[in-house]
Amino acid sequence: MEGVLPVWKPADWTSHDVVARVRRLLGLRRIGHSGTLDPAATGVLPLCLGRATRLVEYLQLLPKTYDVTMVFGYATDTEDDTGTVVERVDCVEIGESDIRATILSFVGRIEQTPPLYSAVKVGGKRLYEWAREGKTVERKSRVVTVYAIRNVSVYPDKPYPTARFEVICSKGTYVRSLCTDIGRKLGVPATMRALVRTAVGPFDRGACVMMEELESQSADGGWKERLVPIDRAVGHFPSVALTGAAAASASVGRPIPLGLVSLSQGIDVSESGIVRVYGPGRVFIGLFRIDRASEMLRPEKIFTAGGESD
Repeated sequence: MEGVLPVWKPADWTSHDVVARVRRLLGLRRIGHSGTLDPAATGVLPLCLGRATRLVEYLQLLPKTYDVTMVFGYATDTEDDTGTVVERVDCVEIGESDIRATILSFVGRIEQTPPLYSAVKVGGKRLYEWAREGKTVERKSRVVTVYAIRNVSVYPDKPYPTARFEVICSKGTYVRSLCTDIGRKLGVPATMRALVRTAVGPFDRGACVMMEELESQSADGGWKERLVPIDRAVGHFPSVALTGAAAASASVGRPIPLGLVSLSQGIDVSESGIVRVYGPGRVFIGLFRIDRASEMLRPEKIFTAGGESD
């Protein structure tokens, strides 16, 4: 049993809770997820089953889409509504247009400092472990990318206005920190009130199985309709077709001269990049990297029987 199973994570479950429960339901040990969601958040959590666990590093790089609700007027130690309030003002007097413009100003490459309560490792421990011990450690900022912010709505409630918007961002982006930084730019404390991950790359809510469905369908296998085959799960990579000796060599993890490769129409191979490699009969062989320096196609992950390798 292998492939990617997009699950809709319920509120108050950790991502590890979901993985542990699915392992028990399916009787499968080899399961991993492609990006942690905070316990209070809900949304898309792609699970990699069986050999698909070897795709985690690629799925983690997919853009993520979130539905965000934030509030202006107070801040917490966790940067969301689950934490302890550490700063508060009596009333926020900021115009709706200023809030909207400031939110939209965060599109592009931005620098973020991870929250105190996060899974980033510092000195061999995760930041949340240091925070729970009451210790403060240096948090290095990182550059992330906000690809788009859309559907911004501002609700000028008193004393604390709120805003809701959709953000599409890169791996490593902390939406909690984004909310904090938006407030800081406006000169007021702010925190994230609610977060829903609505998509990870091509996986959206419609592709997900609910935990309740998985519970009821674990015996009859109805959930398998949601299981995405390994090659389709990385369908954002272009495809390459091999035949004859080239396909046989690729199947056992040997590099292939680019001159023997038939690239699908419209693929730009002027630079190095990952491609999906298929053999005769559209059999998926694995993921290879185009190496322009040596004019070779070099194996990254082989999925054919007897050829599995990293």
